[in-house]
Amino acid sequence: MESFIHWLDLCGVGVFAASGALTASRKQMDLVGFCLIATVTGIGGGTLRDLLLDRGAVSWVNDPSTIVLCFAVAAALFFTAHHIESRFRALLWADAVGLAVFCVGGAEISLSAGAPALVAVLMGVMTATFGGILRDVLCAEVPLILRREIYATAAAAGAITYVALETAEAGWIAQVVGFGVGFGARAIGIVTGFSLPTYRSRPGRVYHPS
Repeated sequence: MESFIHWLDLCGVGVFAASGALTASRKQMDLVGFCLIATVTGIGGGTLRDLLLDRGAVSWVNDPSTIVLCFAVAAALFFTAHHIESRFRALLWADAVGLAVFCVGGAEISLSAGAPALVAVLMGVMTATFGGILRDVLCAEVPLILRREIYATAAAAGAITYVALETAEAGWIAQVVGFGVGFGARAIGIVTGFSLPTYRSRPGRVYHPS
């Protein structure tokens, strides 16, 4: 199980690092900028999760393979990103895959650390979204989580599905279905632009002092 969680985490790191490098390419950064944005995006969510769970040293301190992976992805895309026809579209889909992997992986690691189900869901959402927030803030973009389309909701749906099935002892099915729900919800947001209802501004109530 520990080995599977490790590989799941690496998968999420790699895909999110790719989304960071694609953002860096759109901002025409140099190789150092690519590595910085890719690394922050790839490990940001996991770092926050490990700190909040008080797991000791964060994962990439004990296992620098995640940093090496981020650098490798950044270097590869520095030389190849210009071949991608629509880098923003590729960014959205890479981010969607990373979000689905991390919402499940973050929840799974939280449960294995002894966190209650609700905390595991919250950690799954944080793991899936925080790296993207850092990426967009550093690149002066409006964070995807603040846009109207489905984003954090997709991470929450995937994490809730995984935790519910894991509680029911569904085994590997929990991971697959959790990923599918998270990715599917995000894909709907990308393809259709569908979003949850937003607050509508209304005239304030007039105050009449007595």
